[in-house]
Amino acid sequence: MTPRQRVEAVLRGEAADKIPFTIYPNHLPPSAAARKQLGKHGVCIVKGTRVFRTYSPNVRTQSESYTENGVEYVKRTIHTPVGDLFTVDRPAGFTAWHLSKLFKKPEDYRTILFMVNDQHFEPDYEPFAKEQREVGEDMILRAFIGANPLHQVMILWMGVEAFSVEWAERRDEIEKLYDAIVENHREIYPIVAQSPALLTNYGGNETADVMGRERFAKYVVPLHNEAAEVFHRHGKFLGTHLDGNNKGWADLVAKSGLDYVEGFTPAPVSDMTMADAFDAWPNKLVWINFPSSVHLDSTEQIEETTQDIIEASVPDRRLIIGTTEWIPEEHREKSLLAISRVIDREGIMPLGQ
Repeated sequence: MTPRQRVEAVLRGEAADKIPFTIYPNHLPPSAAARKQLGKHGVCIVKGTRVFRTYSPNVRTQSESYTENGVEYVKRTIHTPVGDLFTVDRPAGFTAWHLSKLFKKPEDYRTILFMVNDQHFEPDYEPFAKEQREVGEDMILRAFIGANPLHQVMILWMGVEAFSVEWAERRDEIEKLYDAIVENHREIYPIVAQSPALLTNYGGNETADVMGRERFAKYVVPLHNEAAEVFHRHGKFLGTHLDGNNKGWADLVAKSGLDYVEGFTPAPVSDMTMADAFDAWPNKLVWINFPSSVHLDSTEQIEETTQDIIEASVPDRRLIIGTTEWIPEEHREKSLLAISRVIDREGIMPLGQ
């Protein structure tokens, strides 16, 4: 089987010739020789690619880069007919530090709401189809819907501290923003479900310590269920990225319409073991993030951890081993090749099993 065929087979609940091993493009080792070896082991690259276009006829965004004391910053200003908003970020390699969030004062609710209501969406499938033709069988492309609406407000626009104050004092205003984003996402569901993409992530990066079980149940799970219903009508798969502590809402995830949990990171990095995950989610594909701290261990420990993960998946083996979090460059080659060797040795799943 090709790398992409393995991932697609396991998504469908079918047998693969071995457990798929996936990696994000920016996590590949710098060495061309190591990348070639990973290719021989059948590692599948997972890349997110857009399938819809967003346009806002009455909103204009302006970006400005500048330097202070040798540090680069990016200021993004959003101009609307009812006021302006701005953010300030400090680029940091593969990520960025968000120094100034979009929301700063209660008067910003009106402007942000206008910005959300001004967004429109249309299919844009050709970039995805073109890239899929070009990358061949060593890569699988994944679409996306966007951040969960409450996560968008809490983390991306406000920050946890400001959100906590606003949740206590002006929850109705937050819920207006939430409802507006939900309506946008309801336009996006069928566009993505009818796209060439077989799988799509919706939201993610929620952690029980911050989002809380009650909010997760009320504001997150119902949207997963809505989207899943649309996706399943078109034979597509929906997942979310849950790489933090999940024990507090594992039962809610189990009852949701999600097909897979991506980025799940087993103990000791989180509060659930592999056995916990398979027990809690018997009808989900568990698409893990190989525990980040183990990448720093010896080759022997990496191999032992990989074998333990595989053994925990018996007998159903609804498992994909992935690397979704950052791996220090100096450890990538050693760790990724060690994981690959164990999958080849221990992860064989005879077709038809």
